[in-house]
Amino acid sequence: MLEHCRRHGIWIVADEVYERLYYGEGARVAPSFLDLAARDERVIAVNSFSKAWLMTGWRLGWLVAPTQLMDDLGKLVEYNTSCAPSFVQKAGVVAVQEGERFAQSLVADLRASGDHLVKALQAIGGVDVRSPDGAMYLFFSLPGAANSLELCKSLVRDAGLGFAPGSAFGPEGEGFVRWCYACDPARLDAGVECLRRFLDTRGAA
Repeated sequence: MLEHCRRHGIWIVADEVYERLYYGEGARVAPSFLDLAARDERVIAVNSFSKAWLMTGWRLGWLVAPTQLMDDLGKLVEYNTSCAPSFVQKAGVVAVQEGERFAQSLVADLRASGDHLVKALQAIGGVDVRSPDGAMYLFFSLPGAANSLELCKSLVRDAGLGFAPGSAFGPEGEGFVRWCYACDPARLDAGVECLRRFLDTRGAA
């Protein structure tokens, strides 16, 4: 992809906010365009404190971008958001300096929850699910997901389950749903049982 964009002068804006929530062997972060790109290439990497350090809603993050963009990016931030509150900035400093153990513990917990949920879902007929390489979501297919939005509405109404429809992530996502597993395994088990009953009811109908 990088070579293609180089040939055609295309900018890459890479959303890397989940880079530290990575389960790959031998690495603490997911692969990045920054591993391949030369300095000041047409690559902008976007990152955030909200995922690895659970600072969601604090709206603190950073960009890695070519030097020639920095002055204009500074103006863009100044006139759009002014600045992040000082206490949020200080929290970010603490996260960077002292938060590695927390981030790695979070990754271990998420991986265990994800593996637990995958195993439980694989026991339900018609569900096609695979373990992810990171983050905190399963993106999987199940009967009735050909219209994922309608299916998700039914799941909320009839089973009390809140999934994201695959269609929300583009036309390629149709046929899938997304389940966030950043919670206690007991809640995941309860959700799986609700899903099982929902699918059994639809099958009987």
